[in-house]
Amino acid sequence: MEREPFSKKELVRLIWPLVIEQFLAVTIGMADTVMVATAGEAAVSGISLVDAINTLLIQIFAALATGGAVVASQYLGSQKREDACRSAKQLLYTITVLAIGITVVSVIFCQQILRFVFGGIEADVMSNAQVYYYLTALSYPFLAIYNAGAALYRSMGNSRISMMVSILMNLINIVGNAILIYGFNWSVAGAGTATLLSRIAAAVLMLVLIRGRDNLIFIEKIFQFEFHPDMIRRILGIGVPNGLENGMFQVGKLFVQNLITSFGTSAIAANAIANSVSSFSNIPGAAIGLGLITVVGQCVGAKDYDHAVSYTKRLMKAAYLSMGVLNVLLFFFAGPIVGVFNLSADATGSAAQILVYFAVFNAVIWPVSFTLPNALRAAGDARFTMATSMISMWVFRIGFSYVLSLYLGLGLLGTWLAMFIDWIVRSIVFLIRFAKGKWKRLKVI
Repeated sequence: MEREPFSKKELVRLIWPLVIEQFLAVTIGMADTVMVATAGEAAVSGISLVDAINTLLIQIFAALATGGAVVASQYLGSQKREDACRSAKQLLYTITVLAIGITVVSVIFCQQILRFVFGGIEADVMSNAQVYYYLTALSYPFLAIYNAGAALYRSMGNSRISMMVSILMNLINIVGNAILIYGFNWSVAGAGTATLLSRIAAAVLMLVLIRGRDNLIFIEKIFQFEFHPDMIRRILGIGVPNGLENGMFQVGKLFVQNLITSFGTSAIAANAIANSVSSFSNIPGAAIGLGLITVVGQCVGAKDYDHAVSYTKRLMKAAYLSMGVLNVLLFFFAGPIVGVFNLSADATGSAAQILVYFAVFNAVIWPVSFTLPNALRAAGDARFTMATSMISMWVFRIGFSYVLSLYLGLGLLGTWLAMFIDWIVRSIVFLIRFAKGKWKRLKVI
């Protein structure tokens, strides 16, 4: 009997650390915001504005790291370990150079960038935003190195390492916040410094670990420069479309956010809480999506397309089951959950209504819209997923947000219904693409 590339135990060992890592990303981010809130509204506002820029850049780094992970996974699947190691080194160089370039631009033009993106914000908010942007910009190269290392460990099937480094990074951030914000009263500077130190620690640890020759993929002689343009081209062939897709997705969300601000304070608060609560339902699907890149990437590298299809179906079932459980709970307990945040009656009612709709569409549509495309990306079909996502985002999510919210008078609910329409369109297109199997004929390595 033919041995499967990944046993059920290996799949569980791959996915569970990713679930924990995604859960930490959501909960630690919320805890971070609560700790900074003691510094006052201007500090919170300044940080939230900069985080909009940071989120965009994090998506770009993650996208490039995904490109490297796809290439490395396919090399491992085709039993070309040396090429996998070379591609890992090229990923590390490429992502670090990009991050250093972004850091230099951000530090030199800090104030100009903030004014261009956010316009004439109040002076105290701008002052806090500048401090936080400057400090977090210094951390970009270290964050990029961490992302590259985490993606490479996932491509080996060893997501436990990326989870442990993520836990350490988040603990340093939280402890640093407590010491610098509460102990030294550094306010925004404390939050920025804690973030910088935590990312430096994560990057250094990743660089130490990835040198180990017992890894399936290892990088030795990191400072002995090598240049392999073909490998960089392959990495960018996945990473650039994925980065454009993620970047435009964030820009599109800013457009919708700008529309929501016109609905008043109650709508803004309801939308913020609905976003925070709903993010928990996506955790299993997002984690399984990361796992799909490793599993499908290795199968495609081995030209084992039957297993690529069967593993995709198996992991999609796991995504539906786990997300289904969370969304059933959200459907029935949306009201009590929102009530914890002590919003106004209007905001509470609006947020609860949105979450009930969200629970239904998230359970039925989201996995096909956002988890399944990672199987296509792992096969090198990144340009198709980019084109589909960008067109659907701008035509359906943004276009229908204005139609439903303004012309049909649905307000905040209209923007969420437009998002669900976007999901439906994506899911139909991605299902057809996967079923037709054109992704099996693509060549990455």
